[in-house]
Amino acid sequence: MLNFNIPKEKKVRVILSTDLKNEVDDQFAMVQAILTESFDLKAVIPSHFGMEKSPHSQKDSYNEGMFILEKMGLAGKINMLNGAENAILNEQTPAVSEGAQFIIDEAMKADERPLFIAVLGALTDVSSAILMNPKICTKNVTVVWIGGGNWPSGGKEYNLKNDIAAANVLFKSNINVWQIPRNVYRMMPVSFAELYNKVRPCGEIGRYLAENVVEFNNKDVSRPSEYRILGDSPAIGVIMYEDCGTWKYKPAPEFTKDMNYIHNGKYRPIRVYDSINSRFILEDLYAKLKFFAEDIGNI
Repeated sequence: MLNFNIPKEKKVRVILSTDLKNEVDDQFAMVQAILTESFDLKAVIPSHFGMEKSPHSQKDSYNEGMFILEKMGLAGKINMLNGAENAILNEQTPAVSEGAQFIIDEAMKADERPLFIAVLGALTDVSSAILMNPKICTKNVTVVWIGGGNWPSGGKEYNLKNDIAAANVLFKSNINVWQIPRNVYRMMPVSFAELYNKVRPCGEIGRYLAENVVEFNNKDVSRPSEYRILGDSPAIGVIMYEDCGTWKYKPAPEFTKDMNYIHNGKYRPIRVYDSINSRFILEDLYAKLKFFAEDIGNI
């Protein structure tokens, strides 16, 4: 059990948008967000990840989220809301979903605490919320996005590919954006030995997280043999500690169909991270998992 408490007024509001069943990284970020005392976790919005891997990817993500909550003994205690099933049609047309509506409702609340929306996949739901109600861009809201190619050129990147139009909606808006691009989120390698030493002993959820990584990687000869990059976890780290890495403010670019950046200087500055402190994030995860498992008598 954590031997400290954080007053409600010091907690930041957090919404997690995540393509949970895409691979095996989002699960770690979701668990860490749930266990972070300084977060007032308002909702998890399972998102789609295109049609290539599954014709019902959003539902797959939702089911994975529910499975994780069951493993943690938290079923029914975390707000789980459906995101859109597909990408937006264009930059003017939102993909309406209960997740997008919840983002609007939470952003418009008379709550002085900042709201962070951590997006660990396609930007469909947050950009749909912006299109549905642009007033949220005037509120104390920050979107933390794991996505986009290496600066300054850009290029192919999975989260961006699944909704390029939504990325343009977000980057052209006036809402606060912290971007963690591909070259930075890949600074989160962890070995199988480390996962089996630090994560697997931590109850049912720890066992699932560690074994799921190994099983996933072993299914494809092209995947790494003995490590995994936990590329979604930096979003949790920078909300906890915004200087959990180095960053610069840069004018928001646009995205081409080829996922390259267009640096025309037309849009407001965004925060772009160029490094991340993996030690801070991983050690925090390990400690929280251990305390959680001890607290529920599952270690």
